[in-house]
Amino acid sequence: MAHRLLMITKRLENLVWKGLKQGSIDTFMLKRNLSILSKTPGAPELSTVLHQWQLFCQKPPKGFEKYFKPGGASKKPELNNKETKKNDAPKPTSPKAPPPQSSRPDQWSFGVFGGSRSGSSGGKGFGDGEKEKWVIFGVLGAVLVVGTLAFYEMGYKEIAWKEFVNNYLNKGIVEKLEVVNKKWVRVRLTPGNSVEGSTVLWFNIGSVDSFERNLENAQMELNIEPPNYIPVIYKTELEATSLTGLLPTLLIIGFLLYMMRRSAQMMGGQGRKGGGIFGGVMESTAKLINSSDIGVRFKDVAGCEEAKLEIMEFVNFLKNPQQYIDLGAKIPKGAMLTGPPGTGKTLLAKATAGEANVPFITVSGSEFLEMFVGVGPSRVRDMFAMARKHAPCILFIDEIDAVGRKRGGRSFGGHSEQENTLNQLLVEMDGFNTTTNVVVLAATNRVDILDKALMRPGRFDRQIFVPAPDIKGRASIFKVHLSPLKTDLDRNDLARKMAALTPGFTGADIANVCNEAALIAARDLTASIIMKHFEQAIERVVAGMEKKTNVLQPEEKKTVAYHEAGHAVAGWFLQYADPLLKVSIIPRGKGLGYAQYLPKEQYLYTKEQLFDRMCMTLGGRVSEEIFFGRITTGAQDDLKKVTQSAYAQIVHYGMNAKVGNVSFDMPQPGEMIIEKPYSEKTAQLIDNEVRELIKDAHKHTTELLTKHKDNVSKVAERLLKQEILSRDDMLELLGPRPFPEKSTYEEFVEGTGSFEEDTTLPEGLKEWNKEKEKPNPAESSS
Repeated sequence: MAHRLLMITKRLENLVWKGLKQGSIDTFMLKRNLSILSKTPGAPELSTVLHQWQLFCQKPPKGFEKYFKPGGASKKPELNNKETKKNDAPKPTSPKAPPPQSSRPDQWSFGVFGGSRSGSSGGKGFGDGEKEKWVIFGVLGAVLVVGTLAFYEMGYKEIAWKEFVNNYLNKGIVEKLEVVNKKWVRVRLTPGNSVEGSTVLWFNIGSVDSFERNLENAQMELNIEPPNYIPVIYKTELEATSLTGLLPTLLIIGFLLYMMRRSAQMMGGQGRKGGGIFGGVMESTAKLINSSDIGVRFKDVAGCEEAKLEIMEFVNFLKNPQQYIDLGAKIPKGAMLTGPPGTGKTLLAKATAGEANVPFITVSGSEFLEMFVGVGPSRVRDMFAMARKHAPCILFIDEIDAVGRKRGGRSFGGHSEQENTLNQLLVEMDGFNTTTNVVVLAATNRVDILDKALMRPGRFDRQIFVPAPDIKGRASIFKVHLSPLKTDLDRNDLARKMAALTPGFTGADIANVCNEAALIAARDLTASIIMKHFEQAIERVVAGMEKKTNVLQPEEKKTVAYHEAGHAVAGWFLQYADPLLKVSIIPRGKGLGYAQYLPKEQYLYTKEQLFDRMCMTLGGRVSEEIFFGRITTGAQDDLKKVTQSAYAQIVHYGMNAKVGNVSFDMPQPGEMIIEKPYSEKTAQLIDNEVRELIKDAHKHTTELLTKHKDNVSKVAERLLKQEILSRDDMLELLGPRPFPEKSTYEEFVEGTGSFEEDTTLPEGLKEWNKEKEKPNPAESSS
């Protein structure tokens, strides 16, 4: 059908061109060809195709909806629209509002560059509707031009040079010759002469010089006079083959534009504006939190009551500022939540977002730094502009150490960008353009690396330290995490016992213990969680997973048994050692044995207490020396702890007579030591004293275990039989300890203090989350 339509169209074109050259158009032939075109058998098929196309556009097929304008199929008849306009009252419209776009169902909505019809605030990007329309028209026009050129070139008949001379030049029917691009010659025949319906022929030439020479010789042989030579015209034209050669380049350019647009959308992220390629990158990633979307409340936060009071005071000032203004007080501009990991700093911020009746904006410190220069300061400005828009509000920056590190002298690359971001943060918090109704909260566990300018009063006025909870705090945290668990045990007693069994645990550790107990109970298919499951969960968190399949050789197992027995006996007969709770030779984690102690809750340690702890730690190595006459690699972790304790006593705590009452900073694990804060002579003295201290501890432990050699043997033999010994087993084998002691739980229960944390709020904070009614001026005057 298409071939027939093209042939008839070609005839009409030839007819028109012929009529234009002759000065008159043969109307009879024109009407005849038009009649043939209308009666072509393919005409009904073309109408059917157009009808199916309209139906196709009205309801897009499944999977292709994104290529159509939304709401295209829901267009109502014009009559209904007119009636609606008559009934509806006129509504005021903004003069800057853009006119509504057409929603015709037969219009395509191509997202050529991945843009949307709604546009963006960052200016007209690649996805703008007008530009997309012109791009589509440009593509269609290019295709039309290439197709037209290809069609005309395909309509030419190719001939050879001899055929041109003998059949056309000799007969005198050549009107003119056109040398195109110095590559080929177009032969125009005189009117009334055609070859297979075409009046244009063509042939290739090697070069223009050879063509001119051959043409002149041929005309001379045919006795054509020079005035009657065939005219030759030289042309430079755009060929279809050259356009098709540009298609790969155009495809590559289009692919690059598409990838740039897509990457801009990805970097913009959800909730950010488009704004061109870099618009989404420069904008802040801060999120305005809705309190209904947060499932954490202050009742879910335990173990940090002092920090909760501080946060409540910030919220109370934003809700009831007059209470403080009457006394001349000013609200602190910011508070820094610091403390070890897992103590509940971010959880406290979540609870604030869930409880506070003021807008709460949150952002992570790492979101300010990107690969593009200037992104960090721009996001800081955008974030504070958002905060001032929603003032009074609370702005929370989590892990602020990512952007608030100390500034140094080297400014290059990412370090310079981090400093620029920090400078912008300092200006926004306390500069010329600051306001007093935006409170900034921040959280970090690396307060030592923060810039001093960031920590000064006026920016972060308060530093709220959230430490690891004490035994009362752990009991409160256990109550929170035990509430959803299914257990028949009394939750209050269980919380107190578990708090005594988990010294040094943070809130995150306690949550992990409760969850592990539930998992172990589910693994055993028990109806509820019992005490054994909680004990196993503590061992799982502290020492690692139990490796029952790790089979030891009998000689290795005996060595491990005597090693752990040395620890147990040394701790049992040392006055200041921690009470033993359990000892096991079942491999856990990286260790082949495991001993669990119950250290007391204390904040001050004497020199004698630290020395006894060193002796207890060396008990395993000394036991190997006494019973086997050799040492193994199993004491490596013990020696590491002893070395750290000895250096801390001499270098950090000043517990050595020769070194003196001095204190030097100890390097953190993994920290690079560039220069020691003391001389080489002092370093040599410190090393000698550390060696002497460890030697004295080793000597004392050797004397102790030699004295109680039989007890070590009894404990080791019982370990080889049972693999696990409890405190009751130790009492049976060794008798009561020679020193008066109480377990941490007993001290906790029998102590004079309360079992619960002091959660009483001050009078001014009892309605911290409610706005107080302002007095009526009329009533006060009367």
